[in-house]
Amino acid sequence: MKISFKNDYSEGAHPNILQALVNYNEDQQPGYGEDFYSVKAKEIIKSKLKSEKSEIFFVSGGTQANLIVISSLLKPYQAVISATSGHILNNETGAIEATGHKVLGIETADGKLCPSDIIPVLEGHKNVPHQVMPKLVYISNSTELGTIYQLEELQELSKFCKENKLILFMDGARLAQALTSEINDLKFEQLADLTDVFYIGGTKNGALLGEGIVINNPNLQEDFAFNIKQKGALLAKGRVLGIQFLELFKDDLYFELGKNANVQAMKIKKFMTENEIQFLSDTSTNQIFPILENSVREKLSEHFEFYVWQKIDETQSAIRLITSWNTKDFMTDEFINSLYEIIRK
Repeated sequence: MKISFKNDYSEGAHPNILQALVNYNEDQQPGYGEDFYSVKAKEIIKSKLKSEKSEIFFVSGGTQANLIVISSLLKPYQAVISATSGHILNNETGAIEATGHKVLGIETADGKLCPSDIIPVLEGHKNVPHQVMPKLVYISNSTELGTIYQLEELQELSKFCKENKLILFMDGARLAQALTSEINDLKFEQLADLTDVFYIGGTKNGALLGEGIVINNPNLQEDFAFNIKQKGALLAKGRVLGIQFLELFKDDLYFELGKNANVQAMKIKKFMTENEIQFLSDTSTNQIFPILENSVREKLSEHFEFYVWQKIDETQSAIRLITSWNTKDFMTDEFINSLYEIIRK
């Protein structure tokens, strides 16, 4: 069987989570997220955020989280600003626009947005009734290109959004990887003040499924649960999500798993850098995008799975390698050894 570097959700779940689901399986609990485990998980997350004002809602997946947040917070004529690499623009089957909200894309080299990127969009939409009204800024941390927001960058963006009455929403599908990057200087608790809404990704970091939506702006919290129910996302067996997030956060397992994914990716990146292999973008998380000769790529694909990300020219392509919470040393070692044998010949 080939070793997969195609995504970070190929495996099931961390053993602690599976064991907890078994241990508490016959425990009778209220439904719809009112169970002990969900309540306790929310308390722990709020404690780590140092934010009693924040409210937390568990849903099953990332696209679901994005759709519910954006469609719930915007009026029908309001629009979303996103980098063109953003997940909501490319990988969610037009889910946001299907709710009636236009996504305004901005081309960026690194997948991140800054105030200077957004200003032209605001200037081009002067709140006249002939155009949609930009209202929500959607960012990802880490981004679809594996890059992360440094503290100063997020502070500047947050300040800009507040000054321009824009909602700042952070997609945290790979938040654990962003916060445990070797170059990160942003703390988990700072997200409570710097974003209006963000979500904690579990699906791509050791959970069977699940994301935790965190609404920090009290003005956006009212009646949000009604939107979750109306969109079909309120699980009767909410304990399934609560148990998982309790296991992930009670002893900081969440951050340990994110760090492992990063460490494994950086091992591969280090070897490639030492062998003068170029990258499509400079990343410090579990996604890397090396540019390889097509002949090298084809030989690697005999033993490893990965996506061909972008054609560079007739002889070269960029591939995407993603390591996961469960990637072991032997997996990355095998990849490095195989690549070494190929490029040595």
